[in-house]
Formats: sequence, structure tokens, C-alpha cells
Amino acid sequence: MGFIQLLKKGNTSSGIAAIGNTVLAILKGIAAAFSGSGTMFASAMHSLADAVNQGFVYFGSALAEMKPSKRFPVGFGRLINIFCMVAVIVVTIMAYETIMKGWKLLKHPSEPSDFLLNLFVLAAAIAVDGFILVKAMKEIAEEARAEKQGNIIVTAFKNAGKASPATRLVFYEDLVATSGAVLALLGIIVTQFFGFLAADGAITILIGLLMIIVAFRVGYDNMVGLIGVAAPTEVENKMAGIMLADPDVVDIYKMRMIQEGRIYHIDGIVELRKGLSLAQADDIKFRVMDRLLREPEVADVTLGIIEDDEKRHWKEVPEPT
Repeated sequence: MGFIQLLKKGNTSSGIAAIGNTVLAILKGIAAAFSGSGTMFASAMHSLADAVNQGFVYFGSALAEMKPSKRFPVGFGRLINIFCMVAVIVVTIMAYETIMKGWKLLKHPSEPSDFLLNLFVLAAAIAVDGFILVKAMKEIAEEARAEKQGNIIVTAFKNAGKASPATRLVFYEDLVATSGAVLALLGIIVTQFFGFLAADGAITILIGLLMIIVAFRVGYDNMVGLIGVAAPTEVENKMAGIMLADPDVVDIYKMRMIQEGRIYHIDGIVELRKGLSLAQADDIKFRVMDRLLREPEVADVTLGIIEDDEKRHWKEVPEPT
């Protein structure tokens, strides 16, 4: 697969977010330089961090689509987790710089200028980041196959763990980016109309703290992804239901599902009804495997077969409320 074809398979949300945040970082940087606003500087740093991160993540998500090779037989799915961890380091550094800038403004407050320029840039930031955030929410719903679960915001928060690492990162970062732009706008308005200069530094620090929260959240998610995490219970129950729907499958002796990004690896043993020949049992095994592999989120299946031991092993795991 050529490099251009790989790029086409990259995560759409992160690609759009990288472009959008690059433009915003430039606009906010110019506005911060002219006005001296700390909150605008913080917002510019956040957009710059987002642009770098999401660019990394876009390329990582594309490279993760490379097909397995002889040297890497299970594929490159976890490569995206490594790129996301690099993004976490970038966010943490930018957050530190933002907090230090806010602290200086608290100790030595100054009145920013160019109110209308700041207002225009932050309004544009809210519009762009809001658009990217809504797109990321829709992608979460699509990847989790949860389009009909009601409100898009509730659906996104409930199903973020089932989305790919790239989509999760864009969602969390732009949630904070949109909130940060709103806070920055609030800080500029308070400073301009009420003369409360300390608000500039305080909101700058708050934006930096929000960036740290995102860094820890994304870092944790990707650390878990690198180690290898069990599939969500609803996905496990769904795959178990597919196995048990086969008329010759009596029970599931054991099953292990590992989540890697937005795909799953299934390893299990099913019990078949008694009296089958080896050839018949083999045909049933491949029939069940084929049915599981038709699910778009399933990457591979390893399935063993044994005869029914007349003991019940599989119990559906209740979904968390």
C-alpha cells in the first residue's frame, strides 16, 4: 500500500483538527502579540499544542492501517497509541508554559489592548473548535455504532472508550479547546469592561490546568491501550451472542477479547453438541469464525472446539449502568 493510500485511511477528525488548529494558532498568536492578552496567549498555546498533536495522531492513525508483515504478524494497530503518547508530552509542555504565563500575569497584571481583534479571533476559535468537536462526537457515535442512543453529547461521553485513540484524543482536546476559547473570551470581556486585570492571569492558569487534565486522560487511555485492555462488556456479550446463535454451539467454554484501537481480537473455545464427527465439528468452527469476522470491528479470531461437557460456563456479563 502506497503512502498516499495510507494517508487516505488516516483518522478524518484528527486531520481536519490539525489544519483548523494550525490556522487558529497563527491567528491567536498574532492577536496575543498585538494585544498582550494572557488568555489569548494561553489559547494560542493550546491551539498550537492541538495542531501538533493532531498532526502526529493523523499520521499515526494512517500508519496503524498498514497490513501485517512477517516481522509484525499482528499488525500495527497499537502504533497509534505511541503517537498519542507523544502528543501527551507536547500538551504537558504547553500546559506548563501556559500556567507560568498566567502566574506572571497574576503577579504583574497589565491591561490588554485590541479588544475587537481578540473578540473576533476568539469567536472564530469557538466556531472552528466547536465544528471539530461536533464532528468528533459524530465519529465516536459511528465507531461505537451508537447513532441512535439519543443526544449526541451524551452518546459521545458514554461511548468515547469504544472509539479509536485518535478520535478520543480529538474529542477530549477540542472539548477543552472550545471551553478554553469561551473562558478566554470571558476573561477578555471581564478585563475590558470591569477592569479586573487579575482575571486575565487566573483564566490563563485555568486553561493550562484543563490542558493537564486532558494530557492525563489521554495518557491513561493510551497507556492502557499499549498494555492491552479487555473489550467492553457489551461488545463481549454481542460476540458471545453470535457464537451461541449457531445451532450446533451449546456453550462457550472460555473467551478472551482484547481491544486494540477500535478493533478486537477474539480468542475462545466453544462447546459443540455431542455426536459430531471431526469433519462436522471442523466445518462448524469455520462457520462460526466466518460469522464473527463479518463484524467490521473484529480483526481476527482464534477458535477452539470441544464436546459439550454438560456444564454451563458462559454467563452474560451485565453492562455497567
